[in-house]
Amino acid sequence: MYAPDFHLGVEMIHSRFRQYLSLELNRSRLTVEAYMRDIDQFESWITSGATERFDPASVTLSDIRAWLASIGRSDSPSTLRRKTQSLRSFFRWMLKEGIVASNPAADVTLAKKGKHLPEFVRESEMEEILSLPEGNDYRSVRDRLILTILYSTGIRQAELLALRDSDISFSAKEAKVTGKRNKQRIIPLPSRLLDEIKRWQEIRNRRHPDLKSPVPLFPGEKGPLSKMTLYKIVKNGLASTSSAAKSPHVLRHTFATSMLNHGANLDMVKEMLGHASLTTTEIYTHLSFDQLKKNYAQAHPRARDTSKGGKQEEGAATK
Repeated sequence: MYAPDFHLGVEMIHSRFRQYLSLELNRSRLTVEAYMRDIDQFESWITSGATERFDPASVTLSDIRAWLASIGRSDSPSTLRRKTQSLRSFFRWMLKEGIVASNPAADVTLAKKGKHLPEFVRESEMEEILSLPEGNDYRSVRDRLILTILYSTGIRQAELLALRDSDISFSAKEAKVTGKRNKQRIIPLPSRLLDEIKRWQEIRNRRHPDLKSPVPLFPGEKGPLSKMTLYKIVKNGLASTSSAAKSPHVLRHTFATSMLNHGANLDMVKEMLGHASLTTTEIYTHLSFDQLKKNYAQAHPRARDTSKGGKQEEGAATK
């Protein structure tokens, strides 16, 4: 049984677990960072900040439940689920390595997921934004293209930031996208979008003539374009919309919702989004059905609300 009593011991455990997540489980960088933050938070709580004294072999089921209860008011159910899963994975790995004798997180009940639907931007609002006159300067062209790509393809923010010129085939009208766990997929690109990409590349190359291969589609001023910069671009671009959330992920929801509202097959949307399971994609059918109900209520005479004294047309009632 291994119970570290000095700081290097804890660091070694973390280092080996991080390698396990990255190399053996092939988790994404963002997932690994989230898991390690969760573990650090738990260790800090249980040791009152003296994390160098953390003893994983002494942790009990009651300890983990008490920690989750202490953060239950501030963290969302989805965050609590992830933190529970982080500890489960951590202790499962330590059990396998002989560091602990049992997994105290194995019997912790996961917090129930909320049933709220994802935010999306109305199609009319997106079309209005993308139909506005476009500027010719570097930032205007870049920001407009970023909004267009996210809305037209539904790719994740990390996937957009990872796009290289070599990933885009103008002849085949497609792009190679590298998603979670380094899984790659091919997505189609319409001719109009390809023309915008070509125009952007010319402007970008004048601004950055010394970009090294592989050339990033969207470079930053110093190195790659950052997630923070991307978020600000999207937030500013969606400022005039009615959506409560204004982020790159909202445009991913908007893409999926628009596809399904216009009759796209659910399996096809799943492939475009790069979802591993159809269950993940099915949440968008609820959004589409909600839109369907609204359209039905507005368009069908038998669905119109007559509770406020309004009358259906006599002819419609007798047909």
